[in-house]
Order: sequence, then structure tokens, then C-alpha cells
Amino acid sequence: MPIKFEKKDNIAYITINNPKKANIMDKETSDQLDAAWREIWDDHDMRVTILTGEGDKYFCAGHNLAPNPDVTEEEREFLTAERIFWPQSGTNNGQKLGVHGLMGDHFPRVYKPVVAAVNGWAAGAGFYTLLSTADIRVASAENARFKFALLSNGWVGGGPGATLLTRQINYADAMKILLTDEPFGAEEALRIGLINEVVPHADLMSRSLEIAESIAVQPPLATRMMKELVIRFGNLPTDEAWRVQTLMNQLLTSLTTDGEEGRAAFLEKRKPNFTGGLRKKGEPFEDLTPEQRERIDELKRTGGA
Repeated sequence: MPIKFEKKDNIAYITINNPKKANIMDKETSDQLDAAWREIWDDHDMRVTILTGEGDKYFCAGHNLAPNPDVTEEEREFLTAERIFWPQSGTNNGQKLGVHGLMGDHFPRVYKPVVAAVNGWAAGAGFYTLLSTADIRVASAENARFKFALLSNGWVGGGPGATLLTRQINYADAMKILLTDEPFGAEEALRIGLINEVVPHADLMSRSLEIAESIAVQPPLATRMMKELVIRFGNLPTDEAWRVQTLMNQLLTSLTTDGEEGRAAFLEKRKPNFTGGLRKKGEPFEDLTPEQRERIDELKRTGGA
């Protein structure tokens, strides 16, 4: 199987499972990853995912660059040209839509948290997967290595990897990675902010699980919406993004049970039990009397609520 996929205690586990071929991203692996991400999205019990590679050498060492033997060179050239002007419906720049309706199917931005346990080489598609899909990245001190793998192959890439890189780390470090295309290790990745932590290889999965468990106890709907807020609206001007955040917060506090549970647990000095429950639609408010209107206006002015 190109991937291993299991679910346990609100946590999903995806392992790219082709170590003899460096855990490369071939079509079968891509299709199975897409199916796994969709299942994770649709399963409301799954609150966070740990993504890693099989073995201790490769997280994912890139795409399968071998041409499809069933496609002629002339057909390949024609398809490349046609996709520029006539991309297929249901695709984004020729790639099947991901679970969130954007990007490519194997580089999705899933609106649930993803912890990457980088166990070895993350090159090419492996590097881009970290940028597009993983929110928190933990790397093996001994084995993790990184390489963008574009210019050294003679191209700039058909995906959004370069754009994502320049938006996630500072410009000078991003351009050094892009223009030299040199490999680098976990400590350098930590220094430039590409990853969150470097741990001994023996502790990689336990530390990743520890992080995932700390996420899994958070309110699932608010956690999901926090990630969606950052990804979908993070590039808006601050006032506009703030407005979206305020509306999201009002939806969470009025239409879910977790907002009330969080406040109750704080006041009662206990741990909250977040379930992601939804509220029933309630009765409409009665029209305010002039006195009530005056009081509400005063509370709005003074922030008294």
C-alpha cells in the first residue's frame, strides 16, 4: 500500500509507505492521500492528523519523474500546451481540486490541524507538502534533510511551492533555498523557521503525538475555524480580517456548545469537555422597549457585556 492510514482517539495517522522508492509521490500515492484527506475531513471525530514517512531515511523525496510509458511524447507535449489554455473543469491549474476546493489534490490545505513528523528527506513534493498541508513540523535531528529541488532540475515548478515558501519564512532565507537549491539539515530548518522543533529520532513520533494530543482536546469547531481563518483570510488587511474573525467567533459562541462549555469550565475551575456540539435554532428576541434599547446602547458603548 502506498500509504498507511489509521484513526485512533480523535487522531488520524498517515504514513507515506514506499521506502524502497524514497516514499516518492507517484499517482497511486497521490490518489490515496487525497482519499485519506477527504475521509479525515468528513469524519467529525478526527481532530488532528500526524503525517510522516515510512522508515528512517525519507519523509517524501519528491515526485515520480519517470514518464508514463502509456503516453507518447507527442501526446505529453500536446497535453502540456492544452492545459495552459484549456484546463480541465474541476481542476486548479490542471490539478484535481483538493479536499478544501483549492490547490492540488495531493497538496491540500485541510482545515484541520496537521502535525508533520519529518523522519528523513523532505525534497521536492515532500518539501511542498510541508508548506501546503502541515501546520506544525517536528524534525528528526539525525535524519531530516530538506531540498526544494526545482532549479537543479531545470524548472521553477508547476505548483505553488515557491510562493508558499516566501510567505512562510523571511525573504532572504527563502531566496537562498530557491536560488541555490542546496540541501540543508534540521538545525538550519529550525533557525529559519521552516520547522517548529528538532528532536532525537527516537523521540520523533512520541513528541509529534504529544503535540497532536494537546490539539485534540481543544474545541474541534473553533480549532478548525482558526486554521481556516488564517489560511483563507490571513492576507486581508487587518481590519477586514478582524471583521471575519469577529463573525466566526459570534457563530461559534451562538451556534455551538463549546463556547458555553469553555466559559463554564473556567468559572468552575475544571477541565472543559469540548464535543463540537451544535445548538438548535432558538426563538427570536422580542422587540425592545425604549428603556431596554437605551440600556443595550449604553452597554455597547461601554463594553459592559
